[in-house]
Amino acid sequence: MDEFNTRKPINLRRHGIYLLPNLFTTGALFAGFYAIVQAMNGKFEFAAVAIFIAMVLDGLDGRVARLTHTQSEFGAEYDSLSDMVSFGVAPALVIYEWAFRSLGKWGWFAAFIYCAATALRLARFNTNIEVVDKRYFQGLPSPAAAALVAGFVWVMLDYGINGEAVRWYAAALTVFAGLSMVSNLPFYSFKDINMRKSVPFLVIFMVALFFILISSYPPGVLFFLFLGYALSGYVLWVKRRSNKQPPM
Repeated sequence: MDEFNTRKPINLRRHGIYLLPNLFTTGALFAGFYAIVQAMNGKFEFAAVAIFIAMVLDGLDGRVARLTHTQSEFGAEYDSLSDMVSFGVAPALVIYEWAFRSLGKWGWFAAFIYCAATALRLARFNTNIEVVDKRYFQGLPSPAAAALVAGFVWVMLDYGINGEAVRWYAAALTVFAGLSMVSNLPFYSFKDINMRKSVPFLVIFMVALFFILISSYPPGVLFFLFLGYALSGYVLWVKRRSNKQPPM
């Protein structure tokens, strides 16, 4: 009897790839690639803005997939690879080209800490996604860390400050962002906010004021916004310790 006749038939049907959510992911990937190219050309403000654009597109792809019921394992893996480029490699290279070149090995060491921390953060997120409390991220999310680094570059450029002059501050901030990503600190995820629930008029008014505030001075407002978010995990950790609550 032929051994092949004893095997079960294999399903050879091809699994399609949903176009709409992956278009947003591709846009985020392109923005990260664009940031790298602009940093190599010395156009650091364009590079910083591109990272923020990547963050917006990355936030949209998952929501679009859930709204249109087009979630897929391919999309999840593609999103992680895109995040590694846009929020790991791109910010590390931008900050290195802008401020770390004169630091020698310490410069690329600080940039690599950030880049490696992003990879570890994404890997841990993918493996713990069904375990951790949905209300909190375990460690600083990589888009927020990238926004912190890119926002610092953008603010300094807006004030006309050269990266050489603040290279050690930039190195400290980059390492801080990297270590925060691989920490066990809790960061509020905003996932428990119900967008379909009715809210008071005051909430809509506050949202409008928020966008007006950002438009008044985007570099400074965005940088301090994400700096505050990065520090919020440490504040929440101290609060939990003082209340003797169990860790995440």
